[in-house]
Amino acid sequence: MSENKKEKKGKKDDKEKKSAVISLDPPSGTRDFFPEEMRLQSWLFGKFRETANLFGFQEYDAPVLEHEELYKRKAGEEITQQMYNFVDKEGAAVTLRPEMTPSLARMVLSLMRAETGEMAALLPLKWFSIPQCWRFETTQRGRKREHYQWNMDIVGVANIHAEAELLSAIVHFFESVGITSKDVGLKVNSRKVLGAVLKNAGVPDDRFAETCVIIDKQDKIGAEEVKKELREKIGLSEEVASRIVSATAAKTLDEFAKLAGVGESEEVKELRLLFKLLEEEGSGDWLQFDASVVRGLAYYTGVVFEGFDRKGILRAICGGGRYDKLLTLYGSPKEVSCVGFGFGDCVIYELLKEKNVVPALPQTVDYVVAAFNQEMMGKAFNVARRLRQAGKTVDVYTEIAKKVGKAFNYADRAGACRVAFVAPDEWNKGLVRIKDLRNFKADDPDDLKQKDVPINDLGNADSYFGMGAKQAPASSQAPAPAFAPAPRGAQGSVAVGDLEATLAEQPYVSGFRPSKADRDAFEKLRKESGRPTTPAFSRWYDHMESFSNGQRLEWK
Repeated sequence: MSENKKEKKGKKDDKEKKSAVISLDPPSGTRDFFPEEMRLQSWLFGKFRETANLFGFQEYDAPVLEHEELYKRKAGEEITQQMYNFVDKEGAAVTLRPEMTPSLARMVLSLMRAETGEMAALLPLKWFSIPQCWRFETTQRGRKREHYQWNMDIVGVANIHAEAELLSAIVHFFESVGITSKDVGLKVNSRKVLGAVLKNAGVPDDRFAETCVIIDKQDKIGAEEVKKELREKIGLSEEVASRIVSATAAKTLDEFAKLAGVGESEEVKELRLLFKLLEEEGSGDWLQFDASVVRGLAYYTGVVFEGFDRKGILRAICGGGRYDKLLTLYGSPKEVSCVGFGFGDCVIYELLKEKNVVPALPQTVDYVVAAFNQEMMGKAFNVARRLRQAGKTVDVYTEIAKKVGKAFNYADRAGACRVAFVAPDEWNKGLVRIKDLRNFKADDPDDLKQKDVPINDLGNADSYFGMGAKQAPASSQAPAPAFAPAPRGAQGSVAVGDLEATLAEQPYVSGFRPSKADRDAFEKLRKESGRPTTPAFSRWYDHMESFSNGQRLEWK
């Protein structure tokens, strides 16, 4: 073969190899979750679950693959055009779920006695879930084609108290992650009030849901286009369409009732009661009436609400409402009262970044176990097993650790609190040498930072470092907070130099009592300059951040 032909063949082979290499990016609109992203996801989902549990909700789940017919409602909803749907190998029309509520409805219906419509389960049902949902839509900040959505739903409560409970849960969640009512608000409206308006305008009951879907497009397509669709699709006159659009621009309930001509109707009274309940509960400053909030799903029947960024940078943060008629669409012989909300994880991540309240979540592990030589490696695995049985997280250093510097370096990168060295001298005496890497100062004597712990007592290793079993007696002096309260008249500034020395003495184990002064200093740092850079001060900051907002509010 000539050199020319060889060169051409080589180029062809290279081209074929390059074309065969897979893309390293995930499919458009989807995400990979590397360990650091998974730590953030676990933290966020933990906050979702913590809130739901505090409000007495039970977790449920359903297949990500659903029956396509569950979503094929005929009200012009965008969601029906955004499904990842297909016919499977058995000929069934299925879809990756675009939302969870129809799956919930299907599951609730399975608990209903078909003959009578009575529930086999005790009502109310208070359920929550964190499903992955799929919609083929344009990706943008805070919106992907796949996302996880926290849902909380109450089934079987007909009065407005259910909405009050859910709105209270939303507020609790926001506060638990460091978001305040100055950052986020909750717009509230009622489709019942809007229904009275539409009825007065001559809109037939069977066109109500479709009309709501059109009105919900106002932010996307503008008032004029909405009026055009109301005329062409619903058959309203120009005057009636204009009156409806004008009414949805009202910013107070009184203004809306006046513009819409519904007066002090039962629907208006119900909405007033909701605002009163949340005011008395303590969350009134989060709520505002907004007649333009309709929500784009056809099945909503009563109160609807959505969370919004007060700076207007992000799209709707969460949303929900009452959907009493949904189960009848799927065959229920009678209406079942339902209300719920959904929180997408993508927009929450963006909100936390925007407000600078994303927690620092470094990789951590309680122990790294290192073997002195190959002969000690099996014994190192035994030490790891004992520590794990005591509930400790353990990473075994798989190299031989004759050079302890390498093991220390590995432990530091792994975020280990302690290193356990398994070496012949100590092992022959029934001991394991453990060194604490995080809870002492660099110049503390070795006998404080390093202990030889009996092999059979590794489960109680904490007690050898002044933790766990070795508690201060109850009669001893109460532990001091890291920050003394600021003197009267002080500006509350955080002096890094003075505090670094004080905080270096603080081991953050039994005996540390956070105070209101700690909380105030932490909040000031978080809002103004962020995480400190000095070692002890940053360690204190991370410790403060590990508490929820609700816990910090309880400090005296």
